[in-house]
Amino acid sequence: MKKFNIRKVLDGLTASSSSGTASPQPGTYQNDVIQETLQSEHFQLCKTVRHGFPYQPSSMAFDPVQKILAIGTQSGAVRLFGRAGVECYCQHDSGAAVIQLQFLVNEGALVSALADDSVHLWNLRQKQPAILHTLKFNRERITFCHLPFQSKWLYIGTEKGNIHIVNVESFTLSGYVIMWNKAIELSSKSHPGPVVHISDNPMDEGKILIGFECGTVVLWDLKCKKADYRYNHDEAIHSVAWHHEGKQFTCSHSDGTLTTWNVRVPAKPTITVTPHGKQPKDGKKPEPCKPILKVEYKTTRAGDAFVVMSGGLSYDTGCRRSCLTVMHGKSTAVLEMDYPIVDFLTLCETPYPNDFQEPYAVVVLLEKDLVVIDLEQIGYPIFENPYPLSIHESPVTCVEYFADCPPELIPALYSVGSRQKRQGYSKKEWPISGGNWGQGTLSYPEIIVTGHADGSIKFWDASAIMLQVLYKLKTAKVFEKALKGGKEEKPSTEIVDEDPFAIQTVSWCPESRMLCVAGVSAHVIIYRFSKQEITTEVVQLLEVRMQGELNDVDSPDPADPPTPSTPVPPSSSSPTQEGEPPEAQPFTSDDGPRDNVPCLKVRSAPLKQSPGYQVELVIQLVWVSGEPPQQITSLAVSSSDGLVVFGNSSGLAVVDYLQKSLLLNISTSELYSPSDPYQRQPRSPRKTRQPSGGEGLPPLLLSPGSTTPANSDDEHKQKRFIEMGTHPLSYYPSLLLSLYHPHHPDAKDSSFSRSRSSSVTSIERESREAISSFHFSESFPRKTDSSPSPSLWLGTTQGTVLVLSLSLPPTGDQRLQQPVEVSSCGTLVRLKGGILTMAFLDSLGAVLPPSYEPWSEPNAPDEEKTRRRRPASPPPTQEGQDSQYAVVCSEKQAKVVGLPSQSCFFKHNITESSFVLRADVVQMAAGLCLACFCANGHIMTLSLPSLRPLLDVNYLPLTDMRIARTFCFSNLGQALYLTSPTEIQRITYSQETCDNLQEMMGELFTPLETPEAPNRGFFKGLFGGGAQSLDREDLFGETAAGKASRSLAQHIPGPQGMEGMKGAASGVVGDLARARIALDERGQKLGELEDRTAAMMASADSFSKHAHDMMLKYKDKKWYQL
Repeated sequence: MKKFNIRKVLDGLTASSSSGTASPQPGTYQNDVIQETLQSEHFQLCKTVRHGFPYQPSSMAFDPVQKILAIGTQSGAVRLFGRAGVECYCQHDSGAAVIQLQFLVNEGALVSALADDSVHLWNLRQKQPAILHTLKFNRERITFCHLPFQSKWLYIGTEKGNIHIVNVESFTLSGYVIMWNKAIELSSKSHPGPVVHISDNPMDEGKILIGFECGTVVLWDLKCKKADYRYNHDEAIHSVAWHHEGKQFTCSHSDGTLTTWNVRVPAKPTITVTPHGKQPKDGKKPEPCKPILKVEYKTTRAGDAFVVMSGGLSYDTGCRRSCLTVMHGKSTAVLEMDYPIVDFLTLCETPYPNDFQEPYAVVVLLEKDLVVIDLEQIGYPIFENPYPLSIHESPVTCVEYFADCPPELIPALYSVGSRQKRQGYSKKEWPISGGNWGQGTLSYPEIIVTGHADGSIKFWDASAIMLQVLYKLKTAKVFEKALKGGKEEKPSTEIVDEDPFAIQTVSWCPESRMLCVAGVSAHVIIYRFSKQEITTEVVQLLEVRMQGELNDVDSPDPADPPTPSTPVPPSSSSPTQEGEPPEAQPFTSDDGPRDNVPCLKVRSAPLKQSPGYQVELVIQLVWVSGEPPQQITSLAVSSSDGLVVFGNSSGLAVVDYLQKSLLLNISTSELYSPSDPYQRQPRSPRKTRQPSGGEGLPPLLLSPGSTTPANSDDEHKQKRFIEMGTHPLSYYPSLLLSLYHPHHPDAKDSSFSRSRSSSVTSIERESREAISSFHFSESFPRKTDSSPSPSLWLGTTQGTVLVLSLSLPPTGDQRLQQPVEVSSCGTLVRLKGGILTMAFLDSLGAVLPPSYEPWSEPNAPDEEKTRRRRPASPPPTQEGQDSQYAVVCSEKQAKVVGLPSQSCFFKHNITESSFVLRADVVQMAAGLCLACFCANGHIMTLSLPSLRPLLDVNYLPLTDMRIARTFCFSNLGQALYLTSPTEIQRITYSQETCDNLQEMMGELFTPLETPEAPNRGFFKGLFGGGAQSLDREDLFGETAAGKASRSLAQHIPGPQGMEGMKGAASGVVGDLARARIALDERGQKLGELEDRTAAMMASADSFSKHAHDMMLKYKDKKWYQL
């Protein structure tokens, strides 16, 4: 796995992008006993896995032996798929579109051709594939590639009509070139156009078929270097398919016709058909149809052949969808697809082109889906797709990530989600079944929650770097469907033009399984989890009138003195007295303004609710004096308190979902008391705002909104995009979840439009203080508190942290009868920029999770219902010492405040030049830290509670708002974001996970034996009728063909060099490379052996000479003379 170059920060020092330091603040820091265990070496950043459908796919290839599928995209990415859970993502550095992919079958290698005229060789024998070689063409554009089975020579066709040949082992060009002017007839005066097809004759490797765009097809003899036959047709060619006997081939044309040619009869096609054309009775040509973009002809041993094609429908056909046509014998099946077809491949039992193909499935790559059709069952059913490719089924509007969840949660969600599966799938196993799963030991329950534009919410099992959908919830079922046609009132969903049910934000408590969602139509739905099916006769509804305070904005003249304004008393149509659910009386007329009307109509008929998440309460904000409600920017749920709180730019509301009552509805400005040091001061061009209440707030306050919002209709009808300037915007984070456009997911999210001028917009952002975050806690809301109590902490877009104290009745029946009291405790602290997150630590530095009620079956019999509230462990309290620490992070700063003293112990300026988009307090294996993602692309972690910088990596520049809207951190060093409209990218900043990543990842390549070649048979072997082999080395090698022009293409070795070459363990590429090395070593050893042999021969000659001399010396002597 490629790891990023990380600039780690020395402990106690500040990263260069962080201008401030973590400085202790005045106050007695008596908690020196807190030992911070996290150090810089615990962090490292790297990508882990990418999930989802490949965005904007452009090409596809399949290895029939390894059973691996590769998909290329227009952005230069390559996604590889094996069995469920075996996926891999690769990226070309250039980012050019992948126009074609070719596997080296059963060799663990892949060739990719790009739109920038480069060809790459990928090594798939390692867990993270890498490029071994690159060949960049300089003078010709690549249009088509073909790699014959078990060959090391790659044919490359170009726009000029020429064909070049590349040695896949060395990735060098051969001197053998097929020029277009030699391929076509000399009498032809026009250029044949680009090469659109290359394939070798299944029965004769020495003959290749070349298809030119103009309609000319040439059968080229490689040995003789000449054209054997030329086949001319009037219509342009899109694809060519051989019959496995090598005697016929079929072409698809631009007029919707298929022509079948006999190899030895080039004069005219033997068969010409228009599969979807109307056949006139007078014998004329059928009417032209749409082009047949691709055709494949696959034979079977025991029946008729399969002809599969895309396109070719009649122009007057009413069906506008793309179709795949399967012709088998006399039957023709037209299969409609949901999206346009990019490519398709027919999967066959044998990889040999000269044998009966025996097709069993068709893989269809669509623009936004991958479909596999079973050819062996009646009706051609599709296979159930095991990959998580349905993330974009409806555009994703928000994402939340939960690592280290309760272990029983995933089985519970799976059990209710398994009942939602569709029926009618093929009963056979998924045919793309290659690779092996990883062997990693790091595994803990992880869940990803995605909200979508159609109002649906999906829960995904993300454990062990895999992804599988668990359960899908449709929130739109709660509302009435809009009637099409007929006379009806003007719809009240003017707050959004499309997708009124789109999910804006989600608050989920995994322990209690309480779910709270907020939609773009200013509605909040509270769900409980149940394993039993129920029928709800009447959906509980609570309508809330939120009337924020915003004074008129005059001309932005700084010279004008601020003018105080008089608050307007609340209108008489405010909700009723405390404790009663406010029942709004709609006031609507043809001329009058719309008032007290919700944006959506809740379903009035009984609602059947399946096991899973079931509606507990629906909360809707209503129109106020002709103005639609502001969209909800923040949301939180507390299962232990039975409360839900939500806020927007008008204020906040606290709802008791147990009693179905509204507890508090207040504008943001009225949360401040007149003596508050952080009270908004008059500042031009705004006018001052005055609280409508006296000092402090009453325990219960219903709808104290004091002024009518003075915003134009354009403001309320704004799209869910905002304008982003070059400077940080304090109003920006609270609307991150609103940055979504439902019907243009492919457009760049960075393009925003707004009807108002930028100056007025910036004034308005500064004027409106929205609620940006909430946190329920058992804490110390006041300085004088000696023991923790339930409280609600809220942050605003102008950097203020305010506290509300909650007084809850005892559990049991009293909780359902006595009211909950809410009182304001004033301001805790002020930071630069909007508040993003808050968390609480105990006196030992451990995080204090919010209290929760353990899950129990809500539909169980009454005698089994017992409301159990998890008691908060009271921290040890000592006189004069703080028992808790509040961690607060804004767009610019982070602070640690001691409680109950409210003394600031640590402060850190995270960034000056940029601003933080997402921040979370996360639990690592070795301790606690604050993780931040900035708009300049930096990912940072700070220790807690001292806020020492531990990690600062310039990871990802903010290129579009999709990343800003969906980036989220989770525990144990995990994070993710939506990298495209269809894909989720997961990353880790944990050193432990990075170290174990290789073990966790699956393996794409598995050593397998290549199937045996088909038997030629006795008579074919006797009379030469079988497949003819070709020694391509003799034709294309440097000895026979010479060297290619150096200016034609440039060879670029891969980043791995020889190490990568040695990594390709065996197969054509690896074997040849290793054989070359072995031959060199063998030659060296043979040379040494030859030297030794020569030395021995010289020694033997010397010995023979000495023996001969000795023999001559004693030849004539007698024995007694010796």
